Amino acid sequence: MRLDRFLRERGYGSRKEIQDNIRKGKVSVDSEIVKDPEFRVPEGAEVCFGGQPAEKSRYICYLLNKPSGCVTARTDENHPVVMDLIPSDVPDLAPVGRLDKDTEGVLLITNDGELAHRLLSPKYHVPKKYYAECRSPFPEEAKTLLENPMVFQDFTTEGAVFEKLTDSSAYLTVTEGKFHQVKRMFLKIGCEVTYLRRESFAGLTPEGLAPGEYRKLSEEETTALRKASGLEE
Repeated sequence: MRLDRFLRERGYGSRKEIQDNIRKGKVSVDSEIVKDPEFRVPEGAEVCFGGQPAEKSRYICYLLNKPSGCVTARTDENHPVVMDLIPSDVPDLAPVGRLDKDTEGVLLITNDGELAHRLLSPKYHVPKKYYAECRSPFPEEAKTLLENPMVFQDFTTEGAVFEKLTDSSAYLTVTEGKFHQVKRMFLKIGCEVTYLRRESFAGLTPEGLAPGEYRKLSEEETTALRKASGLEE
């Protein structure tokens, strides 16, 4: 594997940042300084960055089954926050996007800022599936309206996947992560959401986790997320 890719997979910056640091002599392989980003790292070699062994990954990602009543923020003066539910000393942890205070379900929390940005970007089409209950029945044209682009003042949706369950409950899968997006989409067709839960994010579900419980993603799950967001081939 190329040295620059080796370091990128371990979270040492963007490709350009890593290549710059390699050329500056900050990286060694088996105690020898290597300044060629395309250098092929031998299997089992010790790679050091800034004199310290390059760990498997400096990044970590948790999946939280967010309970209702908890604010998606690092801190809040008036309400409990999701970060209180994950007792971790990992620096720079932050939620990936936001779930409303009364919304439940899958919330990813990571210190990988680039991954978080890409997971929310419409450019990468990462699916987020929601279960919604509404105050009134869906109109006959609900599927057509929701699955085609909807224009709002601050953004336009790329269309969604609507799966009707009852006259007033359904799954809705979107690929954006805009503020109050799902509630606003249903409201636009005349249906106020009374209950909302995120069922999955990039295929990850809260199965086995009670509300308020969390788990660390496996290496395989993290790799799949990075591939879904275009960070890895």
